[in-house]
Amino acid sequence: MIPTQDMDNRTEYYNIYGAYFAPLRSGGEKMLGEGLTGEDLEMIPEHWFKYPEPPASAHTALCLLYCFFTAAALIGNGMVIFIFASTKSLRTASNLLILNLAILDFIMMLKAPIFIYNSAMKGFAAGAMWCQIFAVMGSYSGIGAGMTNACIAYDRHSTITRPLDGRLSRGKVLLMIAFIWIYTTPWSLMPLFKVWGRFVPEGFLTSCTFDYLTTTFDNKLFVSCIFVCSYVFPMSCIIYFYSGIVKQVFAHEAALREQAKKMNVESLRSNQNAAAESAEIRIAKAALTVCFLFVTSWTPYGVMSLIGAFGDQNLLTPGVTMIPAITCKAVACIDPWVYAISHPKYRQELQRRMPWLQINEPDDNTSTTSNTTTNSAAPA
Repeated sequence: MIPTQDMDNRTEYYNIYGAYFAPLRSGGEKMLGEGLTGEDLEMIPEHWFKYPEPPASAHTALCLLYCFFTAAALIGNGMVIFIFASTKSLRTASNLLILNLAILDFIMMLKAPIFIYNSAMKGFAAGAMWCQIFAVMGSYSGIGAGMTNACIAYDRHSTITRPLDGRLSRGKVLLMIAFIWIYTTPWSLMPLFKVWGRFVPEGFLTSCTFDYLTTTFDNKLFVSCIFVCSYVFPMSCIIYFYSGIVKQVFAHEAALREQAKKMNVESLRSNQNAAAESAEIRIAKAALTVCFLFVTSWTPYGVMSLIGAFGDQNLLTPGVTMIPAITCKAVACIDPWVYAISHPKYRQELQRRMPWLQINEPDDNTSTTSNTTTNSAAPA
């Protein structure tokens, strides 16, 4: 039997929102949020109430897409975490940042079953508690990944522009990783406990994020601050450090060509030095690709949040807002495969442990032995 107080609350909600939904219906069409009561209904911004529920096919398509994303991300990032953590030669200071990024990407898609369940049930089925869990995991993994990408950019910049003394120590990298998690924590816990901002459902009401639709001054200030701290700041660092890398590489190549021209030789590099530099450049390219993916995947979300807080909210239909939600999940799937393609030592370890993948990455020891043999045999 339902308590009298709960019955009164439900009646109040139905009286308020039933009247709200009535003029929006056309031909018996069901509206977003209709049928929800209590805490679930309170969480949903009023903006979504004016839109009809999406067709079942849209939910099914997103459900299947997220199933693919989840499998790709968990397998890919799981392999990165396992191999980087279990291979001594890969546990370098710089690779700890890659490991941290893989852990954050893993967390990003570990929450996907909540979305898949909501999509399968065609609505806000998991309820308020799981919405909060979904949003907290998304906040930690999204903001943490952005800061980790900024740290990776700094590490690559330091290593390439100062090859003799620019490599980061293990202690410094561990401090950077600790800073990333500490930096991310306030932006994840303040909305959770409604100290500043809040977490709400968005789009088809199958995913949750911070509230960018409430137009109060406090909420607009929150959106502005989280946009600057979680998007503008890491992206500015990424652009600055990779611009420095490009500038340094071009200057270095120009100086080598000029010196070689003066000495009437084709190149100043030995084969071994060229191979070592090629490995560094390949790692830098992998890091640059991952950071580029971060920028392209999170920019739509940043723009959408600004439109919601300061622009024309009519532009943010449920279908439109699901696009940025998809792009920021896709990057968690792509990151590990970028490193699988571009990181030489990671490819070598994959080749050693999983020869059936047919990676065919030249082994460092084999290359060194071959070069030594060739150099020794040359005088004879």
